[in-house]
Amino acid sequence: MNRNKKLRVGITMGDVNGIGPELIIKAFEDPYLKEFCVPILYGSSKVINIYRKVMDAPKFHYIVVQNPSQAQYRKLNIIDCMSNIDRVDIGQPSESGGQAAHEALKLAIEDAQHGELDVLVTMPIDKATFQLAAGDNFSGHTELLGQAFGAKNNLMMMVSDQMKVALVTNHLPLAEVSRNISAQRIVEKLKVFHRSLSNDFNIPKPMIAVLGLNPHAGDNGLLGSEEQEVIKEAIQKATDLGIRAVGPYPADGFFGSLTYKKFDGVLAMYHDQGLIPFKLMSGFHGVNYTAGMSIIRTSPDHGVAYDIAGTGQCDPSSFREALYLAVDLYYNRAENIDLQQNPLEEVKNPLLKEKVD
Repeated sequence: MNRNKKLRVGITMGDVNGIGPELIIKAFEDPYLKEFCVPILYGSSKVINIYRKVMDAPKFHYIVVQNPSQAQYRKLNIIDCMSNIDRVDIGQPSESGGQAAHEALKLAIEDAQHGELDVLVTMPIDKATFQLAAGDNFSGHTELLGQAFGAKNNLMMMVSDQMKVALVTNHLPLAEVSRNISAQRIVEKLKVFHRSLSNDFNIPKPMIAVLGLNPHAGDNGLLGSEEQEVIKEAIQKATDLGIRAVGPYPADGFFGSLTYKKFDGVLAMYHDQGLIPFKLMSGFHGVNYTAGMSIIRTSPDHGVAYDIAGTGQCDPSSFREALYLAVDLYYNRAENIDLQQNPLEEVKNPLLKEKVD
């Protein structure tokens, strides 16, 4: 695998009224990012021009292309694909903003499906306005991308230098979490997690901690039965498959005592259980990664941040980390696939005599 190859990175602009356009401008004012890959932004040059004026960024430059094959190295390439944008309401949700974000994501997915992009990086969207275009069944990027790429058991993972956290349930109301947790579902998530840690992150024998659902991990059934009846069964089944899974751990003590440092990954039962400690410890350097898909997809680990849009306060660190991680994971996965398909043959040393009984 040639790591000098410049990957075509598809970047979706996200919600045009949030901080996505600002993050793009701030990040690509650094010329290194255009040396690092071939960035292709799915969005609107008109929107970028509005934010360039708001941010007073005259040194920020881009070119407009019609498709990925026209993208140029050392340039930020923009594909204009937001047809319904007639105005930008910075810091305010709008139906047209959701529609535009949907158009950009849809085209980027189609190009990725046809092999015109190497990896995807998606900018934050407003789920409420995006759903107006995507339909009532939409609950998040992770689920939509899983459906688009035929990955039924894809996995929402948060990644930083401090920890890697994955989720059994993603964007669900808390009242629905328990009924959506089963031993089979946990085992499937552990399988994807184990495979991703091994093949995407080059961890040969990953150790995964599994969190409980209830306070004190159920306290031996006093505070809930899911740990005894569901989670322990799943851990045993995963262990039988050769997955090194341990738990269930009480979430508060697990993070409070820094036990997470002993593990390569942490499987949380629901969204906030995993993401609150992750974001507290990772700050603006965390990345959202969708594991278990044929395409590498990453995203900043934050939302649209309407409250600071247009103020120049946004921090592009997570977006940059998402770009770096997407490219690294692409190469790691490709190298591991190559090793699995072309294993080294065992060579016997003729100087060593065979043992004779």
